[in-house]
Amino acid sequence: MKTCLIVKTSSLGDILHTLPALTEAKQHEPNLKFDWVIEKSFAEIPRWHEAVDEVIEIEIRKWRKNIFKYFSEIRAFKKRLKAKHYDYVIDAQGLLKSAWITKTAKGIKYGLDKESAREPAASFFYNKKLKVEKAMHAIIRVKYLFAKVFGYESSSNVGYGIKYEWSVTQAKKQVVFLHATTWSSKHWALSHWQSLAKLLAKADIKVLLPWGNEQERKQANLIAHNNSNTIVLEKMQLSQLAELFSQSQAVVAVDTGLAHLAAACGAPVIGIYGSTSAKLTGALGKQVIHLSSTLTCSPCLKKVCPITKDLFAPCEVSIATQSVYDKLMSIIQASIVH
Repeated sequence: MKTCLIVKTSSLGDILHTLPALTEAKQHEPNLKFDWVIEKSFAEIPRWHEAVDEVIEIEIRKWRKNIFKYFSEIRAFKKRLKAKHYDYVIDAQGLLKSAWITKTAKGIKYGLDKESAREPAASFFYNKKLKVEKAMHAIIRVKYLFAKVFGYESSSNVGYGIKYEWSVTQAKKQVVFLHATTWSSKHWALSHWQSLAKLLAKADIKVLLPWGNEQERKQANLIAHNNSNTIVLEKMQLSQLAELFSQSQAVVAVDTGLAHLAAACGAPVIGIYGSTSAKLTGALGKQVIHLSSTLTCSPCLKKVCPITKDLFAPCEVSIATQSVYDKLMSIIQASIVH
């Protein structure tokens, strides 16, 4: 049995992008077992994959606030990481923070070369530096990285390899709105969400609104205002959200990590893309439709719209409610027929 340590601490989307690489590597190398270093808040995700043995939790986001306060935790983490020797140590993130973790682990270190990594200086810490072209989808890039490490030809197949810990039943007459995202430029207009909810009410379809923090909860309440079919949910864990997606007719989402989770669970997803590129980071799954802005400035890849500075960027606003509704209903009707 060969062992491999994966270093991919965050974010949610990046972590989910890595699962298909594990699935493919396990198919080519059945004797591989993986450990995974990951932020504590996302630690349940690697445990869904059968190839993952041990999950090593880290809290860099917390530690950065006061290194001296959390020094004992950092020392305990480093001690645990050094307790085991690996045949392979792969930095699947390409950042300085992940390179630091990779350097600490015991084993031959693999990572992206300076032309491929998101932070070129990270490549300094690897024994084996590998080139992977940037002009491809993030999921395919990680698959290519793993294929180069283990010496096989990667395919275009995307299999997340999730072991479902939740019951997958027949889809209920409900649609989930993933309305929250970190960049202001990625938000769809509030009025669009409200209008879409009203259209679904006429079709007798329930709308469910998850949220992760107080600001997102307030936005969910605004969407639900005067929409009797729309329900603001209680705060949920990732496994609860995965079950929700699996049991829903469809998910409508802006560019957010939870959209990737929905796609990984096999749920039908309609993704709305304005400032970001669906070709490079869009959700991939069995039933995923991307609706991208046609404005010439899109995608700009800016966190804040450089034109308006407003919460709702013109590229997002340009994606009409009716077009989303039409795609959504085509998915729902198709599922009813089958």
